[in-house]
Amino acid sequence: MNNIEIGKYIKKLRTEKNLKQADLAEKLSISIQAVSHWENGNTLPDTSILLDLADVLGTNVDLILSAGHFIPNKRNVIYFNDIKRGIDCIKEIRDTLGENNFFYKGMIEGINNKMNFNILEALDTNLEEVLYAEAIIQAIMFDQKTVNIEDIEYNFKNKKMVEYIKKYI
Repeated sequence: MNNIEIGKYIKKLRTEKNLKQADLAEKLSISIQAVSHWENGNTLPDTSILLDLADVLGTNVDLILSAGHFIPNKRNVIYFNDIKRGIDCIKEIRDTLGENNFFYKGMIEGINNKMNFNILEALDTNLEEVLYAEAIIQAIMFDQKTVNIEDIEYNFKNKKMVEYIKKYI
């Protein structure tokens, strides 16, 4: 872990949320100096507030501690947040390049050819959990991944999706 890089990442997320150091400190019930020390790389956030910090900054603890760098899971376990992050990247590509971009269209076409439903429909409706479930099931079936069922149960609101995933474990 690189304290300076982590501090820069925390500052980047804070400023993207239009928060001042005082705002972040207030939300976490800590001192402004603590936030300043993190952002300067002098110290790291205490483990007791990492989850709250991640919530306020709209990220997760893994990304905070890796200074925003995605570190692929070396084990054979797939986590909900990994799948969600991947789907969010698809949305970001759409938002950045536009829906008519050749690269984006090719990516969507390729995904649709392998999936059991239309990914664009899932991205633009309340079917996102179906998309997450499908991606997890495909990882289980074709990539020999496994899941932590507590992670799945915690993150899925639709309990039918949880039961559907359990059939493939």
